[in-house]
Amino acid sequence: MARQSITFTRPNDEWLKSQVENEEYSSKSELVNDLVRQARNQNAEINWIRAKLERAEKSGFTTNTKEEILNQSKSQLKNG
Repeated sequence: MARQSITFTRPNDEWLKSQVENEEYSSKSELVNDLVRQARNQNAEINWIRAKLERAEKSGFTTNTKEEILNQSKSQLKNG
């Protein structure tokens, strides 16, 4: 693993310490790694949603009603 030296503001450092003291995490490093992992996952989800929206925008407009669109979406979710 890469070793880093970082500085935190006092409120952030206190929060990190409290998480370790409450035994949520065994160390600040574990917590920071978890936060980075969560941010990466969130970024991946945002990119997935963005790609879906771009694809939908490029596909054009529909004449379907709201109910028809909702039913199609539910059907697609059920079928994977």
